[in-house]
Amino acid sequence: MSTPHVVVVMGVAGTGKTTIGPLLADALGVPYAEGDDFHPPANIAKMSAGTPLEDDDRWPWLDAIGQWAHGRAGLGGVVSSSALKRAYRDRLRAEAPGAVFLHLTGDRSLIERRMADRKGHFMPTALLDSQFATLQPLQEDEAGVSVDVSGTPEEITDRAVAALRRLTN
Repeated sequence: MSTPHVVVVMGVAGTGKTTIGPLLADALGVPYAEGDDFHPPANIAKMSAGTPLEDDDRWPWLDAIGQWAHGRAGLGGVVSSSALKRAYRDRLRAEAPGAVFLHLTGDRSLIERRMADRKGHFMPTALLDSQFATLQPLQEDEAGVSVDVSGTPEEITDRAVAALRRLTN
């Protein structure tokens, strides 16, 4: 299955955006872009120090992701971005109106365990509470689907492909 849509893999830290994103892109036959790579160094330093980002920190990051997504319009692609607030998703859609969102969701304890187990990532587990506090789930008028992150990465990806197929057909 390939798609002309850009899929934004979203969710709180630790849901597996960086794991599922490339698997999804491979399944869809489109390129993948890691959203963390679009962060300016100041954002990474802030998060590494355990300080949550504020909206003013996020706007340039979201704009860079949106520009990448705009460049993939009609071609398809997968990009990761927490996209926790509706306003952030609206900003991404302003750049890439055809974007669809894959919201990775799951049990907080599972997500926290996964965050604690990963090595070398700048986002500390201590910021998970702020991520959940900021999260505004997809609304009915937003093009997107939610997929639970329990199971293997392959199982999650299979569920995501099936849900996106239903959404875009």
